[in-house]
Formats: sequence, structure tokens, C-alpha cells
Amino acid sequence: MKKIVLFLILIVTVGFDSRNDDAYDVGEWFKFRIHYGFINAGFATLEVKDATVNNKKAFHVVGKGYTTGVSRFFFKVDDLYESYIDKDSGSPYQFVRKINEGGYTKNQEGFFNQQANKVLVKDYKNKSENTFAIPKNTQDILSAFYYLRNYPGIDKIKPGESVSIDMFFDGETTKFKLKFIGREDITTKFGVVSSMVFRPLVQSGRVFKEKESLTVWISDDGNRLPIRIKADLAVGSIKADLDAFKGLNNPFKIKI
Repeated sequence: MKKIVLFLILIVTVGFDSRNDDAYDVGEWFKFRIHYGFINAGFATLEVKDATVNNKKAFHVVGKGYTTGVSRFFFKVDDLYESYIDKDSGSPYQFVRKINEGGYTKNQEGFFNQQANKVLVKDYKNKSENTFAIPKNTQDILSAFYYLRNYPGIDKIKPGESVSIDMFFDGETTKFKLKFIGREDITTKFGVVSSMVFRPLVQSGRVFKEKESLTVWISDDGNRLPIRIKADLAVGSIKADLDAFKGLNNPFKIKI
């Protein structure tokens, strides 16, 4: 389950076309319950806080992932991801990545220079610093989630169409691409929710069965909130469901 918990949650929503600032705001918080087969494997949370960076107003978003119960006994996960995001442009100023996944650890901090198209990464575990060139408008793994949520016009996207962005992760920039599958009403603990279905295109072989083995359901409302995630892994499958939320910036639409 290495790198699964946060990977599944942090990059699972998408928007399209021009920018909209209303999908989320300070105070939003939600939690996912993650199942590995019939086992309650753990939880993941995302929260939006207020911050100031370089005398500019910013969002401070915090993502946490952790295993529980029997899963924690066999494979302990304690992940922390943070990102400081400019409130006007949606571009990241800084990211924090502190993870412990079955003894595999990282402790890094990244500082974006958007004008110079560079990011300075400080690796506190290995006591090193490296500067990487990045394309314009590159996101980190957590800021990408919120950047994409703030694009309106999702109702115009057609099945089979996709959107991609540049995302910096683990010392390199990659194209992260999402394909729109269609719409579906799904039953949740909150009731029946109208959702948009997307498939992020992920690297096959290491963890996932194939390139399109990850499917996500996003609320078809102003929040664009991830409702459900399913992934077929090389061994078994994982399902994550929205378990709790508060502070949404728009009404959460429930059909029944």
C-alpha cells in the first residue's frame, strides 16, 4: 500500500476552462474512509486554512493520511502534505512533505519561484538542496487538487475529453492527465449524490494494474468534492468514500 493513501486522495478532482474562485474557501475540511478489500485500512483528511506568504494572502492546505487498526499493525502510514497557495493565481508558494510509509520516510520542503520557473527543494532527511527548472504554472501534488477545482465549465466537458496540467513531484515534473467518463448517481452515507466520473491516467506496473485502473467520482455541484475513489491494484483493490465534511463553500446537493 506504499504511497497509496495520499495518492488516491490528493489528485482526484478536475475542472475545465477559465478560473472560478468559489469551489472552496478557508474552513473547508473533509475526511475519507479507506478500505482495502473488506478491511478498514485508514483515513485521509484535507483542510483549508488562512495564511500570509510574502505579505500576500494565501491558502494553507493540509493533507493527512494514516492507517488504522489491523492495517497499521502490518503497514504503518503517517503522511503529511502541506501547500501554501496564492489566493489570486492559484499557484503554489511552498510545499511540505513528511511521510512515513512502512519505514520509508521523506522530509522535504519546496519553495517555488514562479517568476524564474524554478523550485528549490530542501531534503532535511538527506541534508541536501536542489533547484529544479519547471514549466510555467506548475503545481505541487496538493495544490493541483485545489487549482483544478477552481475551473468552471465542467458541464461543457464531453465523455472521452481530458485535461492535463504540469505537476512537480519527487524531483521531476510530469503531465497529470484526467479523462472524463460521464455522469452517475451514486449512493453514499449522505444519500444519493449526482457525480461526474473521471479516470486519472496513472503509471502502470508498480502499483496499479493498468493505465486507467483508478476511477473517481466528483460531486456535480459547486464544490466539486471527491465522493468516491476506486483503484484496482496489482494485488487487490482499494475503495475510499467521503466520510465527513464541514465548511463547504457551496450547498452539498443530495438527490434523496
